[in-house]
Amino acid sequence: MAIPKITKQNILDAMKYIDENGMQSIHRSDKYDLVAEDGKRYAPKYVIAVAAHLAYGSEISTGNYNAVEAKNFLERQGFRIETKLQVKFELCIMADRVESTDERFTMDNLSLGDHYKPLDTYFMKADGTIIRRSYIKGEQRISNRTLPRVACQVFEKQLAALSVEEKEAFPICKYNQSSEMICGIYPSNGEFQKHRKTLERLTYGYDNGRQFVIYCWNIFSTIYFVQECLKRFGDPGDKFILVYREIDEKEEEETAAENAAVREELVQQTGGYRNPYSAMLIESKNLIFRGAPGTGKSYLAREIAADIVSNGYYDDYAQLTDEQKQQVEFVQFHPSYDYSDFVEGLRPRMNEDGTIGFELRDGIFKRFVARARKNYEDSQKTTETIEKELSAQEAVTAFLSDTEFGKDTFKTINGNAFTITGADDHHIDISIPGNASVNKLTLNLDEIVQMLVSGQTFDRIRDITAFFGKTFATQAYSYDFAIYKEILKRKNNASAIIVQPTELKNYIFIIDEINRGEISKIFGELFFSIDPGYRGRAGEVSTQYANLQTDPNEKFYIPENVYIVGTMNDIDRSVDTFDFAMRRRFRFVEIKAEDRLEMLAAIEDENLRAEAIRRMTALNREIVKVEDLNEDYQIGAAYFLKLKTLTFDQLWSDHLQPLLREYVRGMYDEEEIMSRFARAYGYRNPSEDDSDEVAQD
Repeated sequence: MAIPKITKQNILDAMKYIDENGMQSIHRSDKYDLVAEDGKRYAPKYVIAVAAHLAYGSEISTGNYNAVEAKNFLERQGFRIETKLQVKFELCIMADRVESTDERFTMDNLSLGDHYKPLDTYFMKADGTIIRRSYIKGEQRISNRTLPRVACQVFEKQLAALSVEEKEAFPICKYNQSSEMICGIYPSNGEFQKHRKTLERLTYGYDNGRQFVIYCWNIFSTIYFVQECLKRFGDPGDKFILVYREIDEKEEEETAAENAAVREELVQQTGGYRNPYSAMLIESKNLIFRGAPGTGKSYLAREIAADIVSNGYYDDYAQLTDEQKQQVEFVQFHPSYDYSDFVEGLRPRMNEDGTIGFELRDGIFKRFVARARKNYEDSQKTTETIEKELSAQEAVTAFLSDTEFGKDTFKTINGNAFTITGADDHHIDISIPGNASVNKLTLNLDEIVQMLVSGQTFDRIRDITAFFGKTFATQAYSYDFAIYKEILKRKNNASAIIVQPTELKNYIFIIDEINRGEISKIFGELFFSIDPGYRGRAGEVSTQYANLQTDPNEKFYIPENVYIVGTMNDIDRSVDTFDFAMRRRFRFVEIKAEDRLEMLAAIEDENLRAEAIRRMTALNREIVKVEDLNEDYQIGAAYFLKLKTLTFDQLWSDHLQPLLREYVRGMYDEEEIMSRFARAYGYRNPSEDDSDEVAQD
């Protein structure tokens, strides 16, 4: 939009209005000043906005024209416009106060930092010594994150020594007096996003892969963090200096666009979930957490399952409703686990005459997929279709409820009498006394439901044959037809059913210790269907026992709403290899020993918790020094949760020592390595104390 139609008098009135009412700093001009005859200065765009407001009663808005247009218009009206010089400001952060050479700066509105660009930042000790940022390769020299990076660099050891609770309670930012303080120094981006679902953060790396992750956005957003560092760790007279300037209009537009892009990226990355791994699973379909033992991989799998199933509302599986828990399944693989456990297989059953027979039963994964598939397919249906299906199922249920099994007699179109002897969700068992060759038969209940839902009129057996796309009728169709007609008689009185559209839900299948099973034996032909690129009917396969199914032509597929999470310890050798065909179908994410330290929050004693972290860190540092070991052999935080009932010495002798001894078994210096591990952990063998006493005696 163009400049509004205003007169010179409107502009003079606007300047008077601003003198009386003031102007918010957000409306300041970065490039130009309107200079009045008395020397007062005004922001050109704001003057025009106020003039239009006074002339027409419109809202005061400067978004309809740019600074250059405002400058040219005012100059044509005879007003004097001066181009502003770029002014540098200096912010001095001390333990007890914060001062700026910019008189507009206030700790009550740190969001103003959006309008400034950093030029330089450094730490100045009380004796005048200056410490600047030691840049890592590829790091931007000066950015909004440079100030907190310098603070982390200067006070790295002190920050690292804080307990988990102290880090999580560490103040970072408070934009104004009415807003809450943003707190928290976290050990990874994943942990940070559990508390703040945003990309507005600083990640500072130190000590061979460890991290500090804190909230960070504009150049002022970490002032409280820096000041708190000075209060706790600095010497009197220490301070941080930040040199900055106002951004110009072009830079402000670029910043706004960049901020919008970052927020869009956040939505895409997190999907509205609490846990960043949740979005990773949604994106990849199949995910495996791998790493050292005791890092909480299984617990993490349950966390993201709860997160996804509840749409970001819970991350604790125990808080899910019973209905939501039906969307999560958990299984643990082991060397004897096989296809019949996982997909389908023959299982023994007792026949009515007391003999033992076999029946085909679905395994845990196939049953789970059936639930997900029904939800997925129902979500694609119209409400009209769902109403027809529910009406049909209700009619079938009513029919079976009113039938006395084994006594009520029905007849086929040819006059063959039969009774219904039993039924389940998918089958109806019938007895045909007059048939000498086949006196028992199992009907597919789903076929009868399909006939009812279709709304077609079936007058002859050939109509059913054509409906199911068969060339020849089966024996079962005669009995399907008889039951279908009987149901229709009773269905006429059924009341209409009103339903809501089915909501598409996500289903999470967790496989713990996935590498301990013989993958090819367990998955069989599902290698194909499990591929993320072949979800849905594109990945249809016939299972090994398809010829024993009620409908041999029925295909198995994994719908789009099924997600698979596996966990594995790389050092587990119960199964030597993890099938490479499966490896390429999963995304592997390493969970390191220090990534899940928040688990130790379950230990209420703060000193005990801090000591546990210290011992774990020292032991893991010693483990990676052994030539044949690496980070995969480190000890995770889950082991230290046993300290709720054990002492440190008991934890060592009963759990850690046996595990570590297995790691180093066969090494030429096995005993020396174990001694180093014990010293690093802080364990002292009681026999050593006894020998010392004997020596003294």
